[in-house]
Parts: sequence; C-alpha cells; structure tokens
Amino acid sequence: MAGTGWPVVLEDGDVVLRPLRLRDAAAWWELRAANVSWLAPWEATSPDGVPPVRSFPSLVRDLNRQGRSGQALPFALEHDGRLAGQVTVGGITWGAMRSAHVGYWLDGRLAGRGIMPRAVAMAVDHCFFAVGLHRIEVNIRPENRPSLRVVEKLGLRPEGERLRYLHIDGAWRDHLAFAVTSEEVPQGLVARWRSSRGA
Repeated sequence: MAGTGWPVVLEDGDVVLRPLRLRDAAAWWELRAANVSWLAPWEATSPDGVPPVRSFPSLVRDLNRQGRSGQALPFALEHDGRLAGQVTVGGITWGAMRSAHVGYWLDGRLAGRGIMPRAVAMAVDHCFFAVGLHRIEVNIRPENRPSLRVVEKLGLRPEGERLRYLHIDGAWRDHLAFAVTSEEVPQGLVARWRSSRGA
C-alpha cells in the first residue's frame, strides 16, 4: 500500500493545512462551542449513539494514526495563524482505484470569504500531485448551501444523489455527490479556482 507521507503541512498565503496537535485543545473546543448551531445540522453522527469525540487527546492520536497508515489526511485548518476548522481527506483507497473523499468544516464567522474553497483545493492538489491519488469526491447534504457553494466555486462535477448515504444529525441523510479527477485539473485545482475568481 502507498503512503500519504504524513505528517504534512501545506501553506498558501494566510491558509495553512497541518496536523491537529495536542496543544490545539483549548482553541479547538472553543471553536466547536462557538459553532454548535452552525455545524450541528451537517455533522456526522453515530447510529449507535456513541459520541464522536470522547477526548481531544484520543482524537489527535486517532487522526494521526490514520494519517501515518495511509488511510486519511486529517488536516487542521488555520487562517491568519488561528485554528479555523478542519479538512479531512478520508477513505483513501489505493490499488487500481486511488481515490478518496473530502470532508470539511469552518468557523461560521469566516464563511463566504473563499477560505474553504482554497483549503479544499490545496488538499486536492496535494492528493493528486504529491500522494498520487486519481479521484476525489465530496458528498454534501442538498440543504447545506454553504458547503454546496464550496464545490460550485471549485467547479467540481456533479455525479448525482446518494440516498441515505451518511448518518448526519441523528438520521440517515441523502447527499449530492461531486467529484474531480487529476485529468480534469492538470494545472491543479488551486490554479483553476484562482482563474475562476479572476474571471
């Protein structure tokens, strides 16, 4: 099996993707508390009711284990030097498929500023050009307008609806699927995003 080269730090101006660290605990909990109502309708939940985060140290250990094993790229997102959210490349599949999916969340106070499209584009470019993946997909609830704007801004290709795809906010929810392959962005997704903004 190939690897992700974890830990990895990606930088593009005031946006940085890096591993989540134990010393992020206070900032992470504060950010999550400030965004409870903003994030709750879109958060993955466990069908058996197990809390998603039992302790911050166990979360950090688990994410870094996934990174080292080549299963995920679990980035913390910094904006202007402050923790602002997370971008996770998960479900990495090697072999003939070489694909993954991307999930993300951002401090609601920073939404609409182009931070998340750039962060997702940075992660996708890293997957294509450094890790060697071929296809990335993003799955979003149809009601999640801010998240849909991210894939629209990036020009990801719609692939249809996935019924009862993921357990979100206490129930199995339908999602819309979007994807991009390395052939579609030979210059990179960051470059395409910047070009679309210039237009």
